[in-house]
Amino acid sequence: MKIFVTGGAGFIGSAVIRHLIRDTEHSVVNVDKLTYAGNLESLLSVSDSNRYAFEKVDICDKSEVERVFAQYQPDIIMHLAAESHVDRSIDGPGAFIQTNIVGTYTLLEAARKHYSTLSDDAKKIFKFHHISTDEVYGDLEGPEDLFTEETSYAPSSPYSASKASSDHLVRAWNRTFGLPTLVTNCSNNYGPFHFPEKLIPLVTLNALAGKPLPIYGDGSQIRDWLYVEDHARALVKVATEGKIGETYNIGGHNEKTNLEVVKTICSILNELVPKEKKYEEQITFVADRPGHDLRYAIDASKIEEELSWKPQETFETGIRKTVEWYLANQNGWCQNVLNGSYQLERLGVN
Repeated sequence: MKIFVTGGAGFIGSAVIRHLIRDTEHSVVNVDKLTYAGNLESLLSVSDSNRYAFEKVDICDKSEVERVFAQYQPDIIMHLAAESHVDRSIDGPGAFIQTNIVGTYTLLEAARKHYSTLSDDAKKIFKFHHISTDEVYGDLEGPEDLFTEETSYAPSSPYSASKASSDHLVRAWNRTFGLPTLVTNCSNNYGPFHFPEKLIPLVTLNALAGKPLPIYGDGSQIRDWLYVEDHARALVKVATEGKIGETYNIGGHNEKTNLEVVKTICSILNELVPKEKKYEEQITFVADRPGHDLRYAIDASKIEEELSWKPQETFETGIRKTVEWYLANQNGWCQNVLNGSYQLERLGVN
């Protein structure tokens, strides 16, 4: 099949594309605007494949979106393009409203127009898979509570509110217009090629550079951590085998406080890159951010039972792989991101 991956130069999108090219026979069209978080270097291992194509397109640009639909005639849309950093959404929510809501609307309309032109057989294959987050649910109260596919939405940040809005749009296009859609909501992702503004790469690279390791509040916020390559496998599973109109929650079964995560990274670095002082001594606690949810945790039993997916990595194996990857790529991918040379001009793409 021919699969569109919007936001394919981002952290999760690039993992999905690497999985599709390496482990399947599908063709991929990477549709990405290449904002600060889009990095084509994350795709260098697969970008020379004859089953891979890249289109620098803003999903809010109606004419360009319609052009790529007409040119490539996709069978499946995997929609990952989004502004996704909570702190940035607090500082400047406008970009989140534009990309996450207006962009999703523009993509849905282009998909609906494309779907209307398909033969009956092609319509049986076509799917619009919208990738979302567990943050749309707000936070959990009891220590045993879990987000299920039926959990009510209660977003706390401009980011999560914009993703909740896009989720509702996708479901409405299914109910009202008959567009065959799927929605997935995932827990916190981590792994190789993660942009260094996020907790795990930020802490790893700050630790190595001798900088402070900032933790919001007292670090007691709990997240369910999902290794990005496990998530990529789950997304492709849903996109190709999921039931139209359904929602699937994807989690890693790895609940950890932010402080536990940081201390685990420090422990691994103490072992692999020892120095005179322990890395834990660089931990600093900073003022908590507004509206910071305390706990997220996913009930992923539906996707396990219906689609036979389970994460392969535990947090212990996944975090070690992640830290080792950042150590091995300090002078390549990481350096290019930190100094800005990963941007488009460096790669010679017009």
